[in-house]
Amino acid sequence: MNTQRNLTLLTDLYQLTMMQGYYNNDTNNHEVVFDLFYRNNPSKNGYAICAGLAQTIEYIQNLAFTEADIAYLDSLNLFQKDFLEYLRNFKFTGDIYAIPEGTVVFPMEPLMRVKAPIFEAQFVETALLNMINHQSLIATKAARVVRAAEGDPVLEFGLRRAQGPDAGIYGARAAMIGGCAGTSNVLTGQMFNVPVSGTHAHSWVMSFDEEIEAFRAYAKLFPNKCILLVDTYDTLESGVPNAIKVFNEMKASGVEMSSYGIRLDSGDLAYLSKKARQMLDEAGHTDAIISASCDLDEMLIADLKRQGAKITLWGVGTNLITSSDCPAFGGIYKLATEIDKAGNEIPKIKISDNPEKVTNPGTKKVVRVYDKKTGKIVADIIALDNEEFDESKSLVLYETNARWKKIKLKANTYTLRDLLVPVFKEGKLVYDVPQTMDVRAYSKEELGTLWDEYKRLVNPQIMQVVLSDGLYELKAKMLENYKKD
Repeated sequence: MNTQRNLTLLTDLYQLTMMQGYYNNDTNNHEVVFDLFYRNNPSKNGYAICAGLAQTIEYIQNLAFTEADIAYLDSLNLFQKDFLEYLRNFKFTGDIYAIPEGTVVFPMEPLMRVKAPIFEAQFVETALLNMINHQSLIATKAARVVRAAEGDPVLEFGLRRAQGPDAGIYGARAAMIGGCAGTSNVLTGQMFNVPVSGTHAHSWVMSFDEEIEAFRAYAKLFPNKCILLVDTYDTLESGVPNAIKVFNEMKASGVEMSSYGIRLDSGDLAYLSKKARQMLDEAGHTDAIISASCDLDEMLIADLKRQGAKITLWGVGTNLITSSDCPAFGGIYKLATEIDKAGNEIPKIKISDNPEKVTNPGTKKVVRVYDKKTGKIVADIIALDNEEFDESKSLVLYETNARWKKIKLKANTYTLRDLLVPVFKEGKLVYDVPQTMDVRAYSKEELGTLWDEYKRLVNPQIMQVVLSDGLYELKAKMLENYKKD
């Protein structure tokens, strides 16, 4: 399905006012490098799942000011005529490197590196952050929820509670990347070819004179997708017994039910699911699904699991699609390098009274270190782009804020992987965009490279993200020079 939209004006006004300032100062050919990264894992998690690259690619490919855009900007009485004329032929001509969607990532490492004339690199900031921040947030939240479900399928049910259509559509896609088995969002299903799933509402039951008649009608329509909502009136006295009657009738009539069961949407889910399981099993429906919804999140699911709940399918809505405990990802976009007309790179650093806000200068890459025997992540290295590492040599990694602490790896006991891959080169797409379900499968593999300690829902182990020797020395030198000024 073609979903392309022109989102060129999806930006903050100051991006355009800065562009006009650059234009007036004749910096058209001034190339720069920006990093997109984040400082803290959402929900106090041990990792994040990056997402949003596919929409970013679509945005960059369609970046162009229409006549209507120019007319609107002209009406603001802020912009000079010659600058508006320049915008008529504006397009992205730079390079973008990015970590692929579905990859496990950690704070401070560049998720995306943009090298372009400063006009272009500055202008795309807002849209890139909008897309990467939101979708990485929801993918990470979904991974936590799926983790809590311990192998049970999780369905994303949040469209009606999402903050608008785009948040619902792309949030559902991100939830799939994070590990959900399906979504209730039909448009997401159509746009990204992902499984859609759903049952019926209480209003369906209430529209019939008798609950059992509502169940019979639904079962007749969808015999192989028959999940009946049993808590409209009385779950154990009416809903579950009536569902069992309908299941008995279906089996007696020769219907082979491949997917059937009940859904609980209120009450004590642990108690009700255990009683319902007993009733279903005694009636011979041992393969019936017990699904649950009702304001679930990862912490409640984990608690229900500890209580022995017999739920086998989880529908998670509001708390997933809004990431209610942590509603913002906090990604940022900072200048790292300027390139002069002779092609020389000039590293840039942002100084702050808050140490965590001091940026890492220069054009960088992210190198992931794996234990060769287990395939698990040992650490990530943020390094200067021209630094080289050799797996046939021993490797010493120094903790960034405590250099006396170090990890020593013997030669040939580890493997290395560059995480940033080329997406655009000189404005041309050079990346094959995978299908969403392929990204989901890749993300599952990525999570498998983390020890369980890093995936705990509470107080997870923190992955070491270290600075290479070259980057550490560059940063220290720049900070020392700043102190002398």
